[in-house]
Amino acid sequence: MRWKFPAGALLALALLIPAAPATAHIESPGLNESCQTVERKAYKDIRELFTIDLDTAPEQEVRVLAAQILSAANADSLPVLPGAIQEALKGTEEELRAFLKTDAQKAWSVALRIVVVRTLTDAGPNVEAAAQKVLGETAVDAYLAYLNDGLYAARELDCASQPTPTPTATPSATPSATATAAPTPTASASPGAPGGEGGESGEGGGLPVTGANTLTVAGIGGVLLLLGGGGYLIGRRRRSRFVA
Repeated sequence: MRWKFPAGALLALALLIPAAPATAHIESPGLNESCQTVERKAYKDIRELFTIDLDTAPEQEVRVLAAQILSAANADSLPVLPGAIQEALKGTEEELRAFLKTDAQKAWSVALRIVVVRTLTDAGPNVEAAAQKVLGETAVDAYLAYLNDGLYAARELDCASQPTPTPTATPSATPSATATAAPTPTASASPGAPGGEGGESGEGGGLPVTGANTLTVAGIGGVLLLLGGGGYLIGRRRRSRFVA
C-alpha cells in the first residue's frame, strides 16, 4: 500500500523541522566570480541528519527524515536530489526506507559533483585547477571541502593575480587663442561722385560716364548736327537765288 502524503503537508513539515541542530556558526565572507565580496554559501552535510535506525524506526520518523533532507537540498539549491526524494516519497514505506539507505546519498553525491562542475564556468586558473583535482575524486567529503572552503581560497588567488586597471587621464582640450585679423574696409567710389577740390577727380581719375548720361549727350549732339545741316541747306538755297 502506497503512503498518501499531501504535498502541502510535506512542505510544511520540511519547513517546521530543522534540518540540523542550530549552531552559532558565522561564515566569513568570500569572493564571487566577479571578485566581489559576498556571503559564503555553506553546503550542508546531510549525513548528519541520519540519526535514526532506518530498519526499526517508525514510518513517521522515516518520512520526517526524508522531509529534512528535502529541505536541506532545496536550501542549497541542489540539482537531482530534491526530485529523487519527492519521487521516493510517493512510494511505499519499504521503498522509502531503501532509498534513504543507499540511493539518497548517491543522489546527493551526484548533485554535489554537478555543483562543482558549474564552478568551472568563467573560472580562473586556480579555481579550475582546484575543481579538476576534486573532480578526480569520488568522495563527498572532497566535494564539500571544495565548495565550502577550497573554492573561495582559489578565487582569492585568481582575483589577487588580476592586474589592477590603471585609470588613464584624458587630456582636456585647451582652446588656443588664434588672432584673427579684422577685414580692412575697402573704399569704393560711387559712379559720378567728384573727387578732391574744384570738382576734379582724386588720385587715379574719375570713373567714365556711362548709362543714362551718355544717351543724353548723344541725343543733344544728334539734334545739333541736324540743325547745323538744315541751316547749311537753307543758306545755300538763298545764295543760289541771289546769284540768279
